[in-house]
Amino acid sequence: MRVPTVSIDQVPHPLPSGLPVLDVREQIEWDHGHIEGALHIPMSQLVDRLDEVPTEQTLVVCKVGGRSAQVTAWLAQQGREVVNLDGGMLDWEAAGRPMVSENGVPPQVV
Repeated sequence: MRVPTVSIDQVPHPLPSGLPVLDVREQIEWDHGHIEGALHIPMSQLVDRLDEVPTEQTLVVCKVGGRSAQVTAWLAQQGREVVNLDGGMLDWEAAGRPMVSENGVPPQVV
């Protein structure tokens, strides 16, 4: 199965209102920096939290795109309309896209 994938250059800036973003990184990664408004479900919790994943088209992100590609493939098998961000949060940050943090310091990808 081919994983639906986009590069940062293909992601509109700003993101279209109503486009859900699913961040599948671990808590420490999330705390350091993420896309504002994203839904955080670590990859390890996804099976148990599937009902929280939006049913409309969703952009799936991780640090570089590997974990999110696996999640995108699995979610597509579950009938979800999902797209993987190739290059992940590293490309998001490099492109100067906005991020927020949960730890009181300027956001960064770790």
